Amino acid sequence: MRLALYQPDIPQNAGTLIRLGACLDVAVDIVEPCGFILDDRRLRRGAMDYAPLAQVTRHMNWDAFRAAAPGRVVLVETDQGVPYTAFAFRADDTLLLGRETAGTPPEIMAACDARVYIPMRPGVRSLNVAVAAAMVLGEALRRTEGFPRARGR
Repeated sequence: MRLALYQPDIPQNAGTLIRLGACLDVAVDIVEPCGFILDDRRLRRGAMDYAPLAQVTRHMNWDAFRAAAPGRVVLVETDQGVPYTAFAFRADDTLLLGRETAGTPPEIMAACDARVYIPMRPGVRSLNVAVAAAMVLGEALRRTEGFPRARGR
């Protein structure tokens, strides 16, 4: 299981997702260009001291990322696809998250293998990208028995 950030533009969210990946032993792919410099202090603040524990791979563009993706690329969308709770995740899936401010371009959506969304009440746009990633990644790891082993068990 992997997380991929498509051209992220909010460093605090990217840092939080790097921390999430470090804590859950999930690699994080960053598809550039980013809307910030990757050594931004806000990115470091979000990742805290977990950044050295994270496996982060930078890709110069979408084509480079797609060539390196080991399994299916599953786009986490706001309202299209299958509810994430009904999706059959696989251990080699990469969960792709779009840009916070612009979403995912149609050509990138079309290039993904599947789309999932989080059902929400009518009238709201979306969750924070890090919150959405944590929800979907948690379900994907649960279904694939991919969580790291608990301490002492």
